[in-house]
Amino acid sequence: MSVRAAPGRWPLLGHTPSLLLGRFRFTDGLRAHGDVVELYIGPLRTYFLTSPELVHRVLVTEGAGFGKGALLHKLRPYLGNGVAMSDGPLHRRQRRLLLPAFAHGRIEHYARNMVRAATELAGSWQPGEVRDIAADMQRVAVTIVGEALFSTQLGGAAIEEARRSIPVIVKQGTIRALSPSFVERLPLPGNRAFDAAVTRMREVVAKVVAGWDGTDNGDLLSLLLLARDEETGEGMTEREVFDEVITLLSAGIETSALALGWLFHELGNRPEVEARVRDEVDEVVGDRPVTFADLPKLEYTRRVITEVLRMYPIWVLMRRAIRQTDLGGLCVRPGDEVLLSPHALHFDPNSFPDPERFDPDRWSPDRAATVPDGAFIPFGAGIRQCLGNSFAMTEMLIVVASVVARWRLVPVPDRPVRVKFTSVAHPSELPMTATPR
Repeated sequence: MSVRAAPGRWPLLGHTPSLLLGRFRFTDGLRAHGDVVELYIGPLRTYFLTSPELVHRVLVTEGAGFGKGALLHKLRPYLGNGVAMSDGPLHRRQRRLLLPAFAHGRIEHYARNMVRAATELAGSWQPGEVRDIAADMQRVAVTIVGEALFSTQLGGAAIEEARRSIPVIVKQGTIRALSPSFVERLPLPGNRAFDAAVTRMREVVAKVVAGWDGTDNGDLLSLLLLARDEETGEGMTEREVFDEVITLLSAGIETSALALGWLFHELGNRPEVEARVRDEVDEVVGDRPVTFADLPKLEYTRRVITEVLRMYPIWVLMRRAIRQTDLGGLCVRPGDEVLLSPHALHFDPNSFPDPERFDPDRWSPDRAATVPDGAFIPFGAGIRQCLGNSFAMTEMLIVVASVVARWRLVPVPDRPVRVKFTSVAHPSELPMTATPR
């Protein structure tokens, strides 16, 4: 198979400048160059996949033949070797130990705190007040994930530190992962901020672990500390617990907070969609707080969330071949790196007609059934699919229902929303006026 090199390669730096400057525009345009495109991260050659079929093959049908890619390997010394970073037997062991934390019954337990946090948020707004909804969603996501992780008094300090440090870790970690290795050793402000944030999180989590009373407090930390491998009877080390805490905080806060912010932005600009969500919430929930049992009935609201996840996904994922695999005629050998972009897949007109249009009804059962395997991967897929996908969907449904029941959020006309790009599209701010129902 003949593989074309992507345009925009720089000497020594490869395609990294084009990636960082062009972001989504650059990777979305690569499908014009074939199903597989040669791309260089600094001097490192990678194969960028634009075909949903090949992506599904890498993530699902041949998922065991691919480990975490170079982007995450670069972050392991700083963010540890949790389930999102690990490979092989350790990954399988950590995933087994974490699965009970995301069982249906546990999520129902977490949902009670989600309802309380969302109700408190909606109750804190004043009629006519202009809110930065992006910041509000960040705060409520930190509260929800933090309280699911930590239920003790010491956990409050960890939650506050997460509010301060996790956004820095996510943003600067993405830049570090995409840059040549020598860049992370330079005394740049972003590098110093990243290192300081990781150090602070390590210190505060270590204090919480040291103060644990040895019982199941109903939180994720207790489950991590009490978990025992069925095959060996062994539990996690303190370092492994920290690695999983950082993984859960980084993944759990970023995805939900951004999706919720963009969701209210879309509702504010689409009165017809907002009206359908409002009518459904009124019918299902009425004037009482939403419950976990209500969530399956919020079918249209779930479609809206799914469409937001399509339009505002993570930018790139990377995998490293463990064994020789055929990808559409390309022989990928052990050690070869494969890149794919959820964003590029989600905006491929072959999978999603008129992809720039916000259309929740594309997720009606009949239309959703036509989406090709590998074309929609907001939480990844296969053996490395995000364990927290049900947690995140539960959280988003609860927050949306709690807010829509009381408020309309109206965009502020003279304050346009500007987008900042890191690993996802961030609004610089999201000013909206809280108007009572």
